[in-house]
Amino acid sequence: MESDLEKLVVIESPFKGEGYHETELNILYARACVHDSLTRGEYPYASHLFYTQDGILNDKDEKERSLGINAGISWGNLAKKTVVYQDRGISKGMEYGIKRAKEQGKEIEFRNLPNYDSFLQKAKEKVSGKDYEFKK
Repeated sequence: MESDLEKLVVIESPFKGEGYHETELNILYARACVHDSLTRGEYPYASHLFYTQDGILNDKDEKERSLGINAGISWGNLAKKTVVYQDRGISKGMEYGIKRAKEQGKEIEFRNLPNYDSFLQKAKEKVSGKDYEFKK
């Protein structure tokens, strides 16, 4: 029987976009990835989603960004697996997370979000700026 510790996974998904709207779309995507992971019986952690929320850390401040990266790495050391959601591409930050997981000998699983096209349509409706071109 799988223990709770074996269900811990690190979620890798893009965060920063080419503009405000793209970043907002990536945040919605990360939330959907966490939801997908939970429905698979995993206990996901997405430090890039958690630590960048208003009132926690300022991702634009290098000192605070470093605090978040270090906290995420420390927590990630407990996880048995890294899950990479790749519908929106692989960012530099994700590449770093993948490299670190490989160095630690962790299992890495690449996934696509089920019904991504449906998600994308709904997410576009939530994010304002109809004149903005979203990446698929």
